[in-house]
Amino acid sequence: MEQHQEKLTTDYGQSFPIGPTLYPDGVNFSLFAKNATLVELLLFDHMDDLHPSKVITLSPQKNRTYHYWHVKVYGIGHGQLYAYSVHGPFDPSQGHRYDPAKILLDPYGRLVTVPGGYHRKTSALYGRHETPSMKNMVVDLQGYDWENDQHPRHPFSKTIIYEMHVRGFTRRDHSGVTAGKRGTYAGLIEKIPYLKSLGITAVELLPVFQFDEQDCQPGLKNYWGYSPVSFFAPHTGYQSGDRPDDVWNEFRDLVKSLHKAGIEVILDVVYNHTAEGDEEGPTLSWRGIDNSIYYILEEDKAKYANYAGTGNTLNANHPIVRRMIMDSLHFWVCEMHVDGFRFDLASILTRDEKGQPIENPPVLWDIESDPVFAGIKLIAEAWDAGGLYQVGRFIGDSWKEWNGQFRDGVRSFARGDKGVLSGFVTRMLGSPDLYSHQEREPEQSINFVTCHDGFTLNDLVTYNTKHNEANLEGNRDGSADDVSWNCGVEGPTDDPHIEALRNRQVKNFLTYTLTAVGVPMLLMGDEVRRTQKGNNNAYCQDNETPWFDWDDLQRHPDIFRFTQLLIRTRLQRDARREEQNLSLNELLRTSELTWHGLKVEQPDWSADSHSVACTVRALGGKLSLYYMFNAYSNPLEFELPSIPGHPTRHWKLWIDTALPSPDDISYWTKARTWTSKTYQVQPYSTVILFTKNGKK
Repeated sequence: MEQHQEKLTTDYGQSFPIGPTLYPDGVNFSLFAKNATLVELLLFDHMDDLHPSKVITLSPQKNRTYHYWHVKVYGIGHGQLYAYSVHGPFDPSQGHRYDPAKILLDPYGRLVTVPGGYHRKTSALYGRHETPSMKNMVVDLQGYDWENDQHPRHPFSKTIIYEMHVRGFTRRDHSGVTAGKRGTYAGLIEKIPYLKSLGITAVELLPVFQFDEQDCQPGLKNYWGYSPVSFFAPHTGYQSGDRPDDVWNEFRDLVKSLHKAGIEVILDVVYNHTAEGDEEGPTLSWRGIDNSIYYILEEDKAKYANYAGTGNTLNANHPIVRRMIMDSLHFWVCEMHVDGFRFDLASILTRDEKGQPIENPPVLWDIESDPVFAGIKLIAEAWDAGGLYQVGRFIGDSWKEWNGQFRDGVRSFARGDKGVLSGFVTRMLGSPDLYSHQEREPEQSINFVTCHDGFTLNDLVTYNTKHNEANLEGNRDGSADDVSWNCGVEGPTDDPHIEALRNRQVKNFLTYTLTAVGVPMLLMGDEVRRTQKGNNNAYCQDNETPWFDWDDLQRHPDIFRFTQLLIRTRLQRDARREEQNLSLNELLRTSELTWHGLKVEQPDWSADSHSVACTVRALGGKLSLYYMFNAYSNPLEFELPSIPGHPTRHWKLWIDTALPSPDDISYWTKARTWTSKTYQVQPYSTVILFTKNGKK
């Protein structure tokens, strides 16, 4: 390494805290590198520099305690750029991939700067290369005014999750966001009134940890962010300010603003793999610091276990990696005030250093039992790409689970598949087959029909097959079966009958999600039929394909209104005094249920049946609902039961997904009385009647 001859004042420093620690007179650096033979701290003057201006060599005798290399450097502070060079054996057969020519990121660095000339491919080459590397910056995070910010702490029973992408939400020119703030944390702040008007109570942000935007096919850009290069630094690509350190105040401003609106912030976190990929991937940080500790390796240690489907797998239950994960989570809760985490491919966190599932994975029990996380929302994607599927049996008491079986079950029912009726009903009841044996509350299930991975809700009813050609992978990527149905025509159409059917199916799915027992999650833009033109794996499409098109709000105001009123009623925001502390979710799970078919109390559970009805009696009869589901291609005449406890009273119409807006859904206070003793439910539609507080 080239270096400036001027010497800085240093002393031995200390091993704790890990990472950079800012003091009034300098900075302490500490790095874990068990198998390293020598560590150099590199200081840079500019983010585009190829070489450091100063190199501080850490003595194995004086600057190493146990496996921690440390030094205190005086006279530097906030804004100092730095990285590491780590020496050791390059012996892939033994799991070691040291390359002292590589400029390495600090695993505990609080800010990552990405020079304009960074190139992922050259970072994968052994030895020196003449393109600039990513670097860390020392940042002072003290002094931010949180203005007495508090976690909203909504119970899961009253939580509506909105999965969204920070950049994609406001990136379009006609988003209504200030030009310089489109696609940023600051831009999202300007759209909080929209989120508030929709009624959601929590945003689940796709990854906001710094990630490698080049981790995709050449010519494209990683959009989703599931390619982390840091677990402590926010992604600078989402800031509006010019200075790299502006990102910190912008992210904290976003959290504080969402909290003021009563909206929680859940981060989609990736502790299962990193951007370094497989043995052909770049050396950016962990690989060059202690490869055999940070990653699960195959029996041939030159190869990486790939349970994440991305090339490598983080060795999450190793004590050092566990500590890094816990320190990262603590940081985002304590310093950044986030309210929860959704763990991507969480089943990987149950694997040991050989990749085998273990009964009591230490890292998960660390998280489960930590008092810092009491009241923090913990959500698991309880599967991985290696075939480990743990939905319904994920460890611990605090974890909720993405329920992929809800997604598949309601999709199959809605398109009229045979033999799925009982499974559909089970999903609507909170999946007791998955959770009741654990005596878990129904909110264990995070119910969703769509998420970032797969079709949007519009595309689910518009395409039978994926159309991922723009991803430059020969349309081989993405799920081969999204359990979708195009309603008779592949892609957009001007046929009013097809379009009406699609609109109806969208409303059906929204009704399933927002009236089922469990915690509902909506995908960004589904409330206005956002389309990705059939792309079900838009991870590399940072363009108008996945961005929120705000013109959709004018194209589909009926869908927005339908979603808005569903949420409003779900949260019982129109409830009278005796109900106001109960959400619809809580009412449903404590109710008496009676099942019906076309005739009262004569349900047809056969494999050929595509319809069912149900009476829900709640609050001792003060509230009753009558659900009718028809997934046939023909209309069905349902006999209506008498209202439990009030045989002479009449039902009121809340929802009929086959009716045009505004008759498709009503405010309960304005719902019309249904005096007939039958109701004709149209093909592929859902009807819900109700009676409330014993009133006619």
